[in-house]
Parts: sequence; C-alpha cells; structure tokens
Amino acid sequence: MKTALLMGVVTGLFMAIGCIIGLLLCGYFGVSPLYLAVVFAGLAVIVNGGVYTFSDRIMLRMYDTTVVSENIAPELYSKVSQLSMKAGLPMPKIGIINNESPNSFATGRAPENAVIAVTSGALSLLQRDELEGVLAHELGHIKNGDMFISTLAAVTASTVFLVKWLWTAESKGLFTQVRRLFLFVLVLPASLLIRLAVSVNYEFAADETGAKISEKPNALADALIRIEESVMETPMLLGNPAASHVFIVNPFKADTITHLLCVSPPLERRVQTLREMAHLSS
Repeated sequence: MKTALLMGVVTGLFMAIGCIIGLLLCGYFGVSPLYLAVVFAGLAVIVNGGVYTFSDRIMLRMYDTTVVSENIAPELYSKVSQLSMKAGLPMPKIGIINNESPNSFATGRAPENAVIAVTSGALSLLQRDELEGVLAHELGHIKNGDMFISTLAAVTASTVFLVKWLWTAESKGLFTQVRRLFLFVLVLPASLLIRLAVSVNYEFAADETGAKISEKPNALADALIRIEESVMETPMLLGNPAASHVFIVNPFKADTITHLLCVSPPLERRVQTLREMAHLSS
C-alpha cells in the first residue's frame, strides 16, 4: 500500500514539475504545459520502475559501498553471522562504506537479499559491544520489514529532489527563476514523500529489536551518542539529505533542508528508551 502511494505521489510530482516548466517556458518557446506534464508522467513511470527494481543497488552505489566477503572482513562477518542466527534471519551481505564519518544502514527488498552497510569510520571508532549494537539495530530493520520502504523513499526522494545541484548552481536570468521554483516545488513534496512513507517509529522499533538481539541496550545507546558526536564534528559530505532517515543517525550537516527532510526521532529519546530497557533487564 505504501509503495503504491509513494509511486503515485512521485508521478503527480513529476507532472506538476512538467506543468510548471511549461508555464515558465511557453512564452519563450511555445511549449505546452499539458504536453510537458504527459512527458514527465512518462519519466515518472520509468523512474518508479527503476527505483523499485534497483533501489538497494542504487543506495550502495550512491554511498560508495563495497560488498565484502568473509575473507576480506572475517571479524565483521563473524559478528553479523552470530547476530543473524540469534535473530533467526538469513545471513545478509555485508557492505563497507568508504567514509570516515561513522554510520550504518540496511537495504534490500527482503531478508533473503538484505545488505548491512557500515562506514569505515564506524569500524575504526566504535568499541566491540557498540559495533555489535549497531549491527543488531540494522538486523532489527531487516526483521521488522521496514528497510525496503525506507530505501525506496530515500532513493525516490533523492531522484526527484536533486537539491545539491539546485541549491549550489550558479545562474542568472530565467534559469535562476526556474531553479528557485524547482527548489520550492521539490523540497516540500520530497519532505512529504518521506514522511508519508517512513514512520518515526521505525527507529524506535529497530532499537528495541536490536537491543533484544544483542542483549546490550546500553552498548547501542553508547554507540548512538558516539556516532552523533562524531557526525557533528565530521558530517557526511557524500549523498543527499533525502536519504538521512535510512542511516542509524542522521549523517548530514544540520541545516534547514536537512531538518525538513529528517524524520528520525530525537536521539535523546532513543537513548533514554534504551537505558530504560537496560534498567528493566538488569
């Protein structure tokens, strides 16, 4: 249901963009707004099909992720294997994101083809128990079945948003007007798109499930604090704010656009909930 709604919103958004471009250009080139709306609707169908089929691969490519074997990362592979068995899940593929900012995400259409990706920064920064907590959190997303819709929303919003280009492009004249209108038209719908598809409860649920898998809620809480502190000093430069909800902690520099697109709950609430879990289980 959410997948169909997401694709419907994308189609409507593309048609609106086509109409707006047509209205802006009809006085200059005689372009019909209706014609461009139909053309952009066709583009939306292509985008929807591609994103639905390849969203996980797009995410991995977008964040420079290399899928590694047991021979390449034996210790990491062993940790994920043990946690997967405890969770009753098939062994996911493991990806290492070439980025010094510590973070992680899970992607894939189903548990059978899931990928857990962690940054090189997380592998070097986190303590053993903290890393296990992070890996268990990502397994929580897989077990709870929310990773695909989150990935789909992230890739779709990133595809239609193009905010980095729109925000930084240097231009004059007509293109400046088009750029500003695009920015207005795209930011709010992209934000709505993500908020329609992704529940703020996904992170709470993954925290809870992950803490039960690892049996170390305090370690996950410590990892969240350590990751956020590091991100504040060294935010991730690669990627798009529209995908911030996929990561265990928002990896991007805080600004107006990132705030609009972020649906993750406050980290303080997540840490408090995990501390309470640890207290109840002690």
